[in-house]
Amino acid sequence: MYTASSAFLEALTEAGVSYIFANFGSDHPALVEAIAEARANGRKIPKVVTAPFEMVGLSAAQGFAQVSGKPQAVVVHVECGTQSLAGAVHNAAKGRSPVLIFAGLSPFTQDGELKGSRNEFIQWIQDVYDQRGIVREYMKYDNEFRTGTNVKQIVHRAMQFATSDPKGPVYLVGAREVMEEEVTPVAIDMAHWRPVQPGALTAEGVDAILSAIAGARRPIVVTSFAGRNPEALGELVRFCEALGVGLLESVPSALNFPHSNPLYQGSHWNHPFQNPVLAEADVVLVLDSDVPWIPTVSRPRADATIFHIDVDPLKASMPLWYIPAVQSFRADAATALRQLNRRAAALALDMDVVAERRAHYAGLHQRRGAWLAERAKPAEHLTTEYVMARLRTMLGKDSIVLNEGITNYPEILDHIAPDEPGTFFASGGGSLGWNGGAAIGAKLAAPDKTVVAVTGDGSYMFSIPSSVHWMARHYKAPFLHIVLNNRGWKAPRFSALAVHPAGYAANTADLDVNFDPPPDYAGIAAAAGGAYARAVKEVSDVDAALAEGLRVVREEGRCAVLDIWLPRG
Repeated sequence: MYTASSAFLEALTEAGVSYIFANFGSDHPALVEAIAEARANGRKIPKVVTAPFEMVGLSAAQGFAQVSGKPQAVVVHVECGTQSLAGAVHNAAKGRSPVLIFAGLSPFTQDGELKGSRNEFIQWIQDVYDQRGIVREYMKYDNEFRTGTNVKQIVHRAMQFATSDPKGPVYLVGAREVMEEEVTPVAIDMAHWRPVQPGALTAEGVDAILSAIAGARRPIVVTSFAGRNPEALGELVRFCEALGVGLLESVPSALNFPHSNPLYQGSHWNHPFQNPVLAEADVVLVLDSDVPWIPTVSRPRADATIFHIDVDPLKASMPLWYIPAVQSFRADAATALRQLNRRAAALALDMDVVAERRAHYAGLHQRRGAWLAERAKPAEHLTTEYVMARLRTMLGKDSIVLNEGITNYPEILDHIAPDEPGTFFASGGGSLGWNGGAAIGAKLAAPDKTVVAVTGDGSYMFSIPSSVHWMARHYKAPFLHIVLNNRGWKAPRFSALAVHPAGYAANTADLDVNFDPPPDYAGIAAAAGGAYARAVKEVSDVDAALAEGLRVVREEGRCAVLDIWLPRG
């Protein structure tokens, strides 16, 4: 029997979905039956990954999409499961990750009028007026299956929204009666359901940007996530090298520029000081960034000329957002950079000026490298800089590092110092707990690569490690999990002291943000998923622990969790 649920699975397959990260409930009998029927008859459908906690499932779908660029699907249980997606909804939205979320609805009949009618008490309790409203603010698109006859068309329309810039999650719902409906199969021509073509710069815009840079003394590009598209990364390197432009990252969530390139000027996060490269820039090109700088602390100089290129330059989902750009452009980064590079190649540039700019930024790059090397030296106690620098020496080009270190974000990135496209990611959002599920998704998307998730101890607990490590073992998605354990939440302490540097909090030892004594973080993973577990408290133990953790992941095919004890936060 071919039902609306059969059509749903077929549509996901047509859309290139590899995995359904599922947490089934009483609203899914038709879908469970359709999956079993497809398997019995050898019909291709996405693989199902059971996610014991919904947030982990959505984080895994996001991680898969970040590494592969391909949208994945998540199935959850009515409004309860939708709410259990929790902060992962925020991360998928802010991280511009194409994910389709499907949730059932409580049946809309109660006397057996249709197949799937109510037969459990929970179906009255879970009936709410606007289930889609729970997540609507974060979705690119939301809709309800009202009939089985056009399920495939609704799925493909949703996927068009998810995969067209700005990309993001979409949410569909369907009641049991609709999903049980027997329907006639519909043939879909996927050529009619492709993403919208990327936008480009105007010719006048290209000329304005290049003219300003040609006449500048200290031009820079500021970006956060242009490198989500590897093509954009390559074009960005060519652009900066051809024109002698420095590259500064702000809160990066992808690898945007090779760290070994002499034009790379580092990254700026919540640092409480003015970034010197930004301060001296006279022309700034902001490219794909939600937070290019924090103006109360660090900003371009007052007379700087600023241009802005983004697929969402108005930041339509942010009530407060603006930068002093003389021109803003709605355009795809790779497309815009390709245009700029083609036009620049035809210009008669002053190569002496270009060479001077290159030399200036190369000098800053070299001094920064020396400073980082000094910071990475072993100390009396463990430091994030030392641990990450030692990890870097053991990782090859086949590795992917996921960063959810929060107050250690910059140290992790600086000392891993990635160079290859697609080897570094952060969530792109601000809801903690992405790291574990994302590592599973990343490993499923790139099974031949070594995946390393680096997280703070607070973010580790947010990630639901018992679910994460059961899933990792069950679905053969091993990764190295490094927990930077400072026995508490350091970020709230920093926030409080930044606003009240001489207040009562500054003179209080206990701000209710401590986890001391801490849980056995590595032991949780060992119990839930058979992971190799090791606490590291001495500098002399770091190399051996990292080497064994990587060996376990690569050779034994199981997770390893290293509990790294940093000084108390």
